[in-house]
Amino acid sequence: MRRSYLAVMILLTFALAISGCSKNEPSGKQEDVSVSENYFIFDTVVSVRVYDERVTKEHFDDIKKLLENINETMNRLEKDSEVSLINHQAGKQAVVVSPETYLVIKTAKQYAELSEGHFDPTVGPLVDLWAIGNGGTAKPEASLIEKEKQLIDYHKLTLDDDKLAVKLEEAGMTLDLGAIAKGYAADVIAEYLQEHDFKSAIIDLGGNILAMGSKPGGAAWAIGIQSPEEKRGAHLGTIPVINKTVVTSGVYERYFIENGEVYHHVLDPYTGYPSWNGLASVTIVTDVSMDADAMSTAVFVMGLEKGMEFVESIDYAEAIFVTEDKKVYVSSGLKDIFKLVHKEYTLAN
Repeated sequence: MRRSYLAVMILLTFALAISGCSKNEPSGKQEDVSVSENYFIFDTVVSVRVYDERVTKEHFDDIKKLLENINETMNRLEKDSEVSLINHQAGKQAVVVSPETYLVIKTAKQYAELSEGHFDPTVGPLVDLWAIGNGGTAKPEASLIEKEKQLIDYHKLTLDDDKLAVKLEEAGMTLDLGAIAKGYAADVIAEYLQEHDFKSAIIDLGGNILAMGSKPGGAAWAIGIQSPEEKRGAHLGTIPVINKTVVTSGVYERYFIENGEVYHHVLDPYTGYPSWNGLASVTIVTDVSMDADAMSTAVFVMGLEKGMEFVESIDYAEAIFVTEDKKVYVSSGLKDIFKLVHKEYTLAN
């Protein structure tokens, strides 16, 4: 386990300010006018910037309601959420949920199957045990990890498409949509904006980016890929995208340090421990943010070789892998467009 590298990577946590609507004209041209709103939800800052002066406070209020509804139905920590009810009835009975929640849960199970369990939405017991980013400061006892690991099994998440019913087959199991719901939220915001005839927007959920449409005038967006060892906003490279989502999972997002060792939040369902495979981050580029969210976790846990093979087998996704030794690997569809800008990293393929 190459944790000495990660110890160097840890930086001081910094606070993010929440702002209201603001206008910005980066080029001074009318078509470049943007209006933005920030929200704090899903334990992160959500930023929506629309490049159209027609957008109003009412539009942003509608987006806030959409986000709040997703949180209230899919956040398992909300005691009356649909996911909380599913968990409460684990080992007892199925719970009928809304079409939106059912879609996210079904998609989560599909990616669990596709990734052979490297992404698993029933990882909740391990998430609670480690509590990384939620007060956890010490590695759990190995016996407790082994005990909770036995409850992780997406095969025991059963779905009824006709009734929109969801059941966890074993008592103590816990459904956790934390690795897919933010992506779904980005898709919902984009769909809302498109329905209201907006063409260009950047939707950012704590660094998970959805670039809607193109820039005003038709040019591609230049999306920066986060450098794993520096504060948010420091880029190791850029890619041009139009109507794409760019989602990253990395060791720098949430963690704690114990006895000089860093324990990050991306848990491996097979081992019960944070995934240690030489990767510092994985970025997925695709069309649907919900897909990208799930795939970024799955591919990170798979590691470089298996993860690259997985991505190359899917015709709608591309990926950027960053290793602990500061090498960058890109999938075939990005080789001609990814631009490395950080001098301390090298392009490996």
